Order: sequence, then structure tokens, then C-alpha cells
Amino acid sequence: MKKFARLLGFDPVEKQTSVRTEIIAGIVTFLAMAYILTVNPNQILYAGTADVRWSSLFIATAFGAIIGTLLMAFLAKMPLAQASGMGLNSLLGSIIGGGVGAFAYGFSFSIGQAFMMVLISGVIFLLLSVIKIKDKTFRELVFDGMPIPVRTAISVGIGLFIAYIGFQNAGVIVANQYTQVALVDFTNWEVCKPAIVALIGLFLIAVLDKLNVKGSVILGIVGATLVGIPFGVTNVKVITGTEGISWRFWENFANFFSVGEESVFGSFTSVFSEGFPAGSVFTVIMLIITMCMIDMFDTMGTIVGCCGGNRILSDENDKPHNYGKIMVCDAVATCAGAALGTSTVTTFVESGAGVSAGGRTGLTAFTTACMFFLAIFAMPLFAMIPSAATASALIYVGVLMMKHNVKSIDLGNAISATTGFLTIVVMVLSYSITKGIGVGMVSYTLMSAIAYLAELVKYLIVKKNNAEAEKPRWNVSVVALIVTALFLVYFFVPTTLG
Repeated sequence: MKKFARLLGFDPVEKQTSVRTEIIAGIVTFLAMAYILTVNPNQILYAGTADVRWSSLFIATAFGAIIGTLLMAFLAKMPLAQASGMGLNSLLGSIIGGGVGAFAYGFSFSIGQAFMMVLISGVIFLLLSVIKIKDKTFRELVFDGMPIPVRTAISVGIGLFIAYIGFQNAGVIVANQYTQVALVDFTNWEVCKPAIVALIGLFLIAVLDKLNVKGSVILGIVGATLVGIPFGVTNVKVITGTEGISWRFWENFANFFSVGEESVFGSFTSVFSEGFPAGSVFTVIMLIITMCMIDMFDTMGTIVGCCGGNRILSDENDKPHNYGKIMVCDAVATCAGAALGTSTVTTFVESGAGVSAGGRTGLTAFTTACMFFLAIFAMPLFAMIPSAATASALIYVGVLMMKHNVKSIDLGNAISATTGFLTIVVMVLSYSITKGIGVGMVSYTLMSAIAYLAELVKYLIVKKNNAEAEKPRWNVSVVALIVTALFLVYFFVPTTLG
């Protein structure tokens, strides 16, 4: 048992944790991200459960999460979980024939062609994670070259982003035709029930945490689930298997491993005989680059947000321990996911829920992977937990990440403050970690360049009368310039020539 624990990096003294804490943290992480098992197939397949491939894609989603999270447990030995990323699955769904926006790119791609693009992006990602330049991989160079104002703002942005997801999942924040978003109408009892359940769960977690009760997050989720029963928010009928989610896992497995129309397993191999649509080369290249960009910066932002500020999980520069191995895990999981038949597998922001619950080692990730495996056989049971219950945990994680990290932002420097503000706000309002980081990078580089040129002109003028005048320093790294250029391409170059 001790040898197995060492394989997961489990050391109760050094990591200040316990087996019980790690297991609870792993369960909390799973409960916070279990929604992906049903949401991912719905995002990729336009017809949802009516599509014969739905159950197959559900299993592929579970397998992708299991493989990615086990890699994180045994290779990186970190309390982080992986699964098919939100946003990336929407991108995949938009390019598959028959889906919403299928022809927005000028071409209709098959599901096999889409998965092949995911696989290629994963291979590129893997190469960037292992090829070294001066003893550092490309992805480590990117991290080290990130401006401090962007890096410190990421954790705060991620926290608010997680909370925003929670508010939306529970219906606390709703769409509004005039103001885009608004608070739910609490005078409408039928509409506000999920929001009330989520807020009850949030208050329960906060009170339990105040009383130093271990496992406060998972107790809050369970409490919200129970409260949701009389409210009609928790659908207990799901466990009967009559609500579209079947207990017959053996039939689902048979479909998944088949080679017929009901399976997505290995569907990318069809590209070897079919190829890509004629004239789609530029579009395919840009889509692959987009997938790489989103995966790279979503992962970097997520792990910094979840581990930053915690000296057990990161160094004094908020760089997570085993950073290189984390990135390798992410890249390999993406390749495996594409081969299995699911979208880009990436580190989940909901891992922050497990970290907040005390997760410090790979044992947390191992527990989460085990839960995903069990979910394949008992999906109706896990599906009974309403999104309103897990939303309470996500909102509280946002509270913790804001509390611990907002003080790290240098608000005394105008450029740093503006960069941090834009990174945080855009990340939340655009619903994209990558775009928040991108806007932060571009704004910091442009403002720093303008300020440098102004100070340089001032220096040249003053130098004539004062030989001791101090020459201004250029504080933007070469890596930051390259990343900024990539983001400019990402923002301004369309994915299709049309």
C-alpha cells in the first residue's frame, strides 16, 4: 500500500494531507465535473440522445477522462483531473456536418475528420511539451515568459470564471434580451427553484467551512441534492433508468467497440481513405492551430489558477510543481481521447474544487478517475445529482480563489492594473480562459511598448542636459512577443478564406 501511495506522490507529512482528505477531494472533483459525461455528447452531436452514437460518445468521454486523470495521478502526481474540454467540444460540434454552424467554415466535416484534427493538434501539443530548448520545453518557456501581471491575474480570473459557470448552471444568472445577463426573478417560484437550491448549498458549504468541518464541499453538494428533492430540482426518477439514461452498460459497451454507425471509436481512421474536403487545407490548418492555442492556454491558466498561491502545489513564482509532466499528461490525453472518439481532453477548471477540499497529491486524481470508471456502470445514480448542487461548490471555489489571489495583483502600477483587469474581465465575460489570457498578453505588450517609446524619447531629450539620466528598460520578453503575435493571429485571422 505504501509503495502504491508513493507512486501517486502521497506523503502525508510533506504534503500535509491524509488518505481520507485525498479521497474526499477526489470525489468532490468528480461531482463538480461529472456533468461533462452527458454534456459532451450533447455538445458534439446535434441530435443529442436521438443520435445513435450518443451512448458511444458518452463512454468515450468517460474513457478520455479516466486515461487523462490517471496520467495526472501517476506521472504528474498532482490533484488535477482531465476530461473533454468545454468550448473545444462546442468547436468540434460546430464543424461536424449536421450540427449548428456546420457550414460556417465553408465546409462540412465528418466526425472522423473532426477527430483527426483533434489528434493532430494533440501530437503537435505533445511535441511542444517534450522538445527542449536550453533545458526547457517550449511550454515551460511560454510560462516563464508570461508577464507577471497576466500570470497573477489568471488565478483571480479563473476563480470568477468558475463561479460564473456555477451561477449559470444553477440559473442564478440568466439571459436578458436588454442587458445580456440578469439575476433570476425570485418572484417566479418555478423558475428560481434551482437558484435557491444552489444558494442553500453555497451557504451550507461556507458555514461548514467556517466551523472547520472536513469535507464541507461534498457535504454541501449532498445537502443541496437532498434539498432539491422536495423542490423538484433533484430528479429521483433518473435512477429508475426510465429517463433516457440506461443501466444497460453492456449494450453501450458493445456499441462502442463495434465498427458500425453507432460507434465513434477509431472513427478518425476514415480520414486515411477519405481525406479532408477539397479546398479545406487552410481551414483545417487554422482549426488545428485554434485547438492548440485553446488547449495550451486553457491548461496553463487552469493549473495556475488551481495550484497558484499554494506552496505545496507550486513554487514561489506560482509555477505548479511537475509543470512539464502536467503538460505531457494533457497532450497524451488529447491524443488518446481523439483515438477513442471524443474531443480535446484537457485539465478541468473544476479541479479547483478538489484542491479547495484539501487535495494535494495524485491520490486525489486517482480517486476521481475511479469515480469516472464507476460512472460508466452507474450513470443514472450520478446523473441524479442536479447541476444546481454542484454549482454551489463551483461558486465557493470562486470565493476561495478570489480571496487568496487578488492581493497578488500589482494595482499600484497602471499598466499592471489595467492588464490584470482586462485579463480577468475578458476571461469571465467572453467565457474563455484563452481569450482572457490573450487580451491580457496583447494589452500588456502594446501598453509596455508605447510607454517604453515615450520614456525613451524623454530619456534622449533629458540626456542632453543630464548625462546621468537613467535609460528606460524594455521589460517584455522575446517569448511574450512571440505569444502576443500568435494571439494576434488567433484574434484577427479568420479560419476560412471565405
